[in-house]
Amino acid sequence: MPTRLSIFPLPGAVLFPGLQLPLHIFEPRYRALVGDALVRDRKIALIQPQRPVEGSPLYTIGCVGRIGEIEAMDDGRYNLILEGEARFKMLRELDANTAFRQVEGELIEDDTDEVLSHAQRGGFEREAREFADAQGYSVDWDSVERLDDQSLINGVSQIAPFDGASKQALLEASSLSARCELLVQLMQFFGRDDSGEEITTFQ
Repeated sequence: MPTRLSIFPLPGAVLFPGLQLPLHIFEPRYRALVGDALVRDRKIALIQPQRPVEGSPLYTIGCVGRIGEIEAMDDGRYNLILEGEARFKMLRELDANTAFRQVEGELIEDDTDEVLSHAQRGGFEREAREFADAQGYSVDWDSVERLDDQSLINGVSQIAPFDGASKQALLEASSLSARCELLVQLMQFFGRDDSGEEITTFQ
């Protein structure tokens, strides 16, 4: 069923169900957003704007998060951990009288039991090692190997150093398998440039 969601439009950031995202809230309108959420259901919908300008149209897919740990500062700012609960599809933006934007959205029921094939998992890990080596990242691969498929693919999708459009494509992937395949393609695209220049934007 469609539901009313208070949104935090944050360029370049995505949140996946089951994962966490630390946020520092300082703008008055988003402090109001957090305050409103705390007295209701502690939920905030994170979604990317299509452009990093005020009032920009929003992408269609975002993620509803629940405020977990929170630190309220004396000057009204917040440090908090947003815990991903479910992806949602934005149906329309509402004409709200609040300082923050609100939308009507429909929650997406993802298959949380989906797993990768052995070939997919192995291929992803090989590509991830090559990408990490090319970018100079230090990774605890023993810990990576112990992660379940959902935590691994969604976790890398959330923290990978890709541009906002690429992260959005990962968030919009219809299945874990599709997200894994796209993630491999992105790592190949970003990791093969050995010219020493900054990471190219993927559009």
